[in-house]
Amino acid sequence: MGGYLLRRLMLMVLTLFGMSVLIFIALRLVPGNIADILVDSAGIVDGAQKLKIEHELGLDRSLLFQYWQWISGLAHGDFGYAYISERPAVEEIAPRLPVTAKLAALALLFAVAIGVPLGVVSAVKRNTPLDYCLRVLSLSGLSLPSFWLGLLVLLLFVQVFGWIPIYNKPADSVWKELGLLCVPALVVGFRSSALMMRLTRSSMLEVLRQDYIRTARSKGASEPAVNYDHALRNAMLPVITIIGIEAAFLIGGLIVTETVFNIPGVARFLVEAVRSRDYPIVQNLVMFIAVIVVCINFLVDIAYTLFDPRIRYAS
Repeated sequence: MGGYLLRRLMLMVLTLFGMSVLIFIALRLVPGNIADILVDSAGIVDGAQKLKIEHELGLDRSLLFQYWQWISGLAHGDFGYAYISERPAVEEIAPRLPVTAKLAALALLFAVAIGVPLGVVSAVKRNTPLDYCLRVLSLSGLSLPSFWLGLLVLLLFVQVFGWIPIYNKPADSVWKELGLLCVPALVVGFRSSALMMRLTRSSMLEVLRQDYIRTARSKGASEPAVNYDHALRNAMLPVITIIGIEAAFLIGGLIVTETVFNIPGVARFLVEAVRSRDYPIVQNLVMFIAVIVVCINFLVDIAYTLFDPRIRYAS
């Protein structure tokens, strides 16, 4: 167990190093100097001001020094300086991060709470009218784009309730904020729940055909015990994988949803930074999202050992 976690931890560190190199090189391959882009977007004509920006960004030094300066700054919590708002990046990111985290957590909660149970029911009741209805529902969730579904939900709320569930200002209490975030979380979670439903169904059907399931039934085990104690536990490994992938996707993939529902989150701020050519902020935010994704994958690897003892004993 300890050896398995140690290997995964070392792989996580190696992955983060590779991601940091790729992010750093990719932004340096963008046509034009980053300082030139910032100067042009801000309308600066003073050459001394441009040299000052290049010195602040370390562009007048070697690439190795620039990389070390960036990584060491991140290690000390320095996310750079937002040139458009003329504020430290931490002050821009800090109030947006909890909003995106709450939205992603709610969406993932809805997806798991809806997708996994319905996938199990669909597998247990396979080839019945209920199974067909659930399969059509899952295909609908995978087919409908999030932005289009979000617009339909907004129109529905306007038509039925006479108000728009968008994030105008910070709520007065936690419950009011959760109420505002529940609608976009359901919109995002609908697609994720459809994916989890189909994967849970296929995984359950594969497990239910195994010999040990027939043996459990022949010994007189009840259907709930066979389906949930024996089959579901062994069918959860692929489901855990997709839950981890969706959790990682929700952290940086809420751009459209945050835009449609006017949510001031990290993903929307990343788009605004790209649009305004604030590339130092883009570089730090992409690396921050990469760290979260790798950490989520590490947690998924730990969850594997809880559901499959073979992984724990083999290590």
